[in-house]
Amino acid sequence: MHDGNVSGQRFFLVGIGGSGMMPLAMILRGRGAIVAGSDRGLDQGRVTPKFDGLRALGVELFAQDGSGVTAPDQIVVASAAVEETVADMVAATRIGCRRMSRAELNAALFNAAVQPIGVAGTSGKSTVTGMIATILHHAGRDPTVMNGAVMKDFASADRPFASALVGQGDPYVSEVDESDGSIALYRPQVAVLNNVSLDHKSLDELNRLFGDFIGHARVAVVNADNADAARLAMALPPGRVTRFSLTDTSADLLATDLDAAPFAIRFTLVAGGQRTPVALGVPGRHNVANALAAIGAAVAAGLPLEQAVAGVERFTGLRRRFDFLGEAGSIAVIDDFGHNPDKIAATLDTLHAFPGRVIALFQPHGYGPLKVMRAELAAMFATHLHADDLLVLPDPVYQGGTVAREVTSADVVQDVTLAGGHALHIPDRAAAAAHCVAQARPGDRIVVMGARDDTLSLLAAEMVERLRDR
Repeated sequence: MHDGNVSGQRFFLVGIGGSGMMPLAMILRGRGAIVAGSDRGLDQGRVTPKFDGLRALGVELFAQDGSGVTAPDQIVVASAAVEETVADMVAATRIGCRRMSRAELNAALFNAAVQPIGVAGTSGKSTVTGMIATILHHAGRDPTVMNGAVMKDFASADRPFASALVGQGDPYVSEVDESDGSIALYRPQVAVLNNVSLDHKSLDELNRLFGDFIGHARVAVVNADNADAARLAMALPPGRVTRFSLTDTSADLLATDLDAAPFAIRFTLVAGGQRTPVALGVPGRHNVANALAAIGAAVAAGLPLEQAVAGVERFTGLRRRFDFLGEAGSIAVIDDFGHNPDKIAATLDTLHAFPGRVIALFQPHGYGPLKVMRAELAAMFATHLHADDLLVLPDPVYQGGTVAREVTSADVVQDVTLAGGHALHIPDRAAAAAHCVAQARPGDRIVVMGARDDTLSLLAAEMVERLRDR
């Protein structure tokens, strides 16, 4: 396993349907490993298509009751969130299986690659990873890509869950998560640092983790518009940093003359004295920054600038990242992964760049995160919602287990209302969605936001159908 060769090795993935586990299962299968797994969602009968997709790849699925962990030569892989009391983990301990965290396994594959390209930062990771994937794929580099989101460019009827690419080429592109500290395991040749903001850990700790990460790289591609990222880059020799910016004319990659459309954006790229027009198929200033990061990474990986630009222009987006699902009666429905204040603000700003009211249905992704982010969430909604917008919050995602419900959706709604915003708490999600549909009028944009719940996309798609039936 140290050389990244997993052919013929046996792996058992606990929580195999998770956004970080599923692409890993695909990569392991693509490299000839024997893969099995379990998932709580499967036991509860939720979201079966993705499990069908795994079975089609030759992955054997088991109930999460320990029945799949039977042999000492199985390497049992679980994310940091899986408790030791889960039956599969108990079985692994009893039998003496080798254990790896999801991050340890991904980092081992990544570090063994000829050209590891790591994408870090609090937000934009999945998009930048997807953009780099599209660029390298169209340049014939045949990359392996580990993404936490489904890349629409590679999704098809027979492969609806394309959150990974399995290639034979040198590049291994992966988003790298700082939330559990596992970023310290990665040794990138090319490191992207999109932005640093308070999401999971204290800023001091984040700065140390991100600083070490870019310090390992031959080239670090860094967002000069983010104060913390820019400061971290200053610790490196100038020859090892590519700075990108939407404002700083001294940056290596500068985007200027932004020209936004509802679902696209154009800009001029100024690099090395030359000006290149770029037309993106995804909207918003934040995606201009993401595109600069991806172009910088592709050039650092040896591609000519023109080829990097041509590739990023072919990027059609990620599922659930400002994903336009359809419209009816001049009312658009957008499915979005926004769940922390930065991401939600970026989505609202992208929508508000054009006329029309926003109706936002936001499902918090748990009671714990809600408690941590309450003040920031309320302040962000108060500033980024317009006077005639409507915010509807159902209760947070709850998937079993004991949880302290100290802060609820009602508390956030109260905070936003006190700050002058128009917000409602409708505990039942289906009722909340029905209210949004009932309130919508021509010119409105309905955006469904939240994380850690695959059924939100189905809900958003149902809302399009409801609008058509009105």
